Amino acid sequence: MTNKINIFIKPHLKKDLPDIRTGDMVKVYQKIKEDDKERTYILGGIVIARKHGREMGATITVRKVVSGVGVEKVFPINSPTIEKIEVLRRGKARRAKLYYLREAKGKRAKLKLRREGLVEAAPEEEPTEKTTNE
Repeated sequence: MTNKINIFIKPHLKKDLPDIRTGDMVKVYQKIKEDDKERTYILGGIVIARKHGREMGATITVRKVVSGVGVEKVFPINSPTIEKIEVLRRGKARRAKLYYLREAKGKRAKLKLRREGLVEAAPEEEPTEKTTNE
């Protein structure tokens, strides 16, 4: 039974999705149809929750603070209205759900950056020879 469902659902799953985790700063591009016009709505913010893994009903909750008011939106990531999702930076999250950010203000509302692998060291400068006048 589940095999038939997977065969039916597989062509509808998006294959070009980046690895999105909680704590990431993302930009979500969503197509919105108003009357006969179609426009792209862009919401950038922190992913505070990711639910349902990689299945058809997978969602991410994105939070942004606008003029001191918190705005959250739940995006179904496999929806055809989602054009693309850009990961701007990775945040270090120690929990699966970051709902505590709803009450956090100021410095507490910021996440540290996650270190991805080794950071390349800056090339060392060769010492320049100093000429002295004798």
